Amino acid sequence: MRDAFITASTTSKLTTEWINSISENLINMYTPGYRENKTNFKTFLDGTIADTNLKNIGQGKSTPGTSDENIFLEGKGYFVIRDRNGRVSYTRLGDFKFDGEGVYRTPDGQSVQGYILNDQGEIMNGTKPIDTEDFIDTPFNNGAASIPTTNIKMWIDPANGKYLGKYEEFEFKDDGIIYGKADGGKIKTPLYKVAIINFNNPQELYEIQQGRFIETPESGRAIIGRGEVRGGLLEMSNVDFGNNTTYFQQAQSQKAMADQIIKTHKTLLQNTIDLMSQ
Repeated sequence: MRDAFITASTTSKLTTEWINSISENLINMYTPGYRENKTNFKTFLDGTIADTNLKNIGQGKSTPGTSDENIFLEGKGYFVIRDRNGRVSYTRLGDFKFDGEGVYRTPDGQSVQGYILNDQGEIMNGTKPIDTEDFIDTPFNNGAASIPTTNIKMWIDPANGKYLGKYEEFEFKDDGIIYGKADGGKIKTPLYKVAIINFNNPQELYEIQQGRFIETPESGRAIIGRGEVRGGLLEMSNVDFGNNTTYFQQAQSQKAMADQIIKTHKTLLQNTIDLMSQ
């Protein structure tokens, strides 16, 4: 016979974890770039256990950023960032800005990755341009990781404050290309393409800190991501308020029932001990 006390205790403990996960979602409902926790439960013979806590990979809505340098990704994939030790991670939160030297960085100093373009807007792989169709087909040839990315460097000339010494301003286009603009916009030159990477199983990416992920064997290797990049915007949290409110109510009811079973079991146990001691 299975022990109802152990089953109820396990259920109470795991339901508390479920409540904490839902609470985190609701607290971060308006946090840009936040990915919703998706915790599911299933019944085992001896109680209830939690499945792996996955992340919701659905699209969040756009919101105005804090700078024209911020970017928003509409579509499937992640921006690529690299720390000062060369370690790569992935994020949906495009709260990037150019630093004093013109390097495109995250708020904590990691460099945003992209592809160098020639004057025709073609991605350069070393000294050779890559045809657009060949670039799109790279998922079938060792993935996009086979095409090296680089730091996006719009070096700012200290003498005149211009990007790369000759562009007064920059512009992001929907395809993720950064253009340098001069002569009142009459001159517009493609310079970089922001790298967008995706995975065959992105739910299995490992979150090393809020909103930042690294590849795992379960996520699969990096492939080309698809989507539009828009300047001056950020992606909001993808938390569904209605669903999480319903889950929270269900979790509270489940925990209340489990705690009542525990309380009843303790009362019966105490009564048994009292009877035996008479």
